[in-house]
Amino acid sequence: MSGHSKWATIKHKKGATDAKRGKLFTKLIKEITVAARMGGGDVSANARLRKAVADAKAQSMPNDTITRAAKRGTGELEGEAYEEVLYEGTGPGGSLFLVEGMTDNRNRTVAELRKIFDKNNGVLGTSGTAGWNFDRRGIVVLAKSAVTEDQLMEVALGGGADDYTDEGEEWNVSSSPEALNGVLEALEAAKIAVVSSSTAYIPKMKKVLTGRDAEVAMNLAEILDDYDDVQNVYADFDISEEDLAKLGG
Repeated sequence: MSGHSKWATIKHKKGATDAKRGKLFTKLIKEITVAARMGGGDVSANARLRKAVADAKAQSMPNDTITRAAKRGTGELEGEAYEEVLYEGTGPGGSLFLVEGMTDNRNRTVAELRKIFDKNNGVLGTSGTAGWNFDRRGIVVLAKSAVTEDQLMEVALGGGADDYTDEGEEWNVSSSPEALNGVLEALEAAKIAVVSSSTAYIPKMKKVLTGRDAEVAMNLAEILDDYDDVQNVYADFDISEEDLAKLGG
């Protein structure tokens, strides 16, 4: 299994410097609300809610904000009824995009996404446009300083992971989405700190973009990611370190 796309790597690195806490909180609140609506408000019995709450606390979200979001999901408090959506599109140089979102108005969301794609040399497509080149995977990121490769093989693979890759200062551990919770529980039991975990769409094959195509593709990914109704953006493009440096990456 190859690692994340270049966009996913860049997004991870820029996350610490993006002072857009309001937008981040909005995405986290939506995830908590939907997780509670789908699986109930008990974090001990709802793995998705447990992870959403952990992610929110990692960003220093106040406990009362977390509680209100969960109660809106269970119906104990009134609030917007979000639904999950997945859109597919193409970008510069034949690059492929998957866009996960949560919205209370599908018509608004699809219209705005279409405009974003159109303005950035892309096309919002139909189901099947891009999904064929992505696998749904569980991804756990671990700091190199937190775990040796021997521990990684013993604990993570023993807990249900099926692959890992060396990403420089970090390990990327992959599993099926269904096995992700087992991997996290094994790491927790071994007292190995996790940087982040998620289910993600990973490209089967990557497209190397250069020059203007690389610049526009990066811009398209960032604008999509900044849109309020979007939770995650996945893309299959790759950019060389040399070209990335030229783009100020």
